[in-house]
Amino acid sequence: MNESQKYSAAEVSSMQQNELESRAFIRTASALNMIKEHWEEKKSELPEALDKNRRLWTIIASAMQESDCPQPPEIRQNIINLAMFVFQRTVKVLAEPSPDGLNALININMNIARGLAGKQADENELSSGM
Repeated sequence: MNESQKYSAAEVSSMQQNELESRAFIRTASALNMIKEHWEEKKSELPEALDKNRRLWTIIASAMQESDCPQPPEIRQNIINLAMFVFQRTVKVLAEPSPDGLNALININMNIARGLAGKQADENELSSGM
């Protein structure tokens, strides 16, 4: 493992779950947005970017179905429903590729990332006694 990989591994291990998830959503949204903004040059990267986004949502949806998931049932169901929408939109974008078709996926990921980052900030305030 080179020094850069060691640093990345140490950085990831020190992050809390919300921060990791937020970064994953930002990363996938950014990849999709880059394709959208540079459609002609980057549209060949669309299937791979959509696959990464689908895998992220599969992990999140699977976590919501675990018996030890700490989320309330209504939140769990809402996230599963959102994942189903993401999967349907992904199929539609693959069938009919267009830059505008990516808007919903990008917006959903960024809103989820913001929510997770806000939750992280709230937890940090609570743990510091604020």
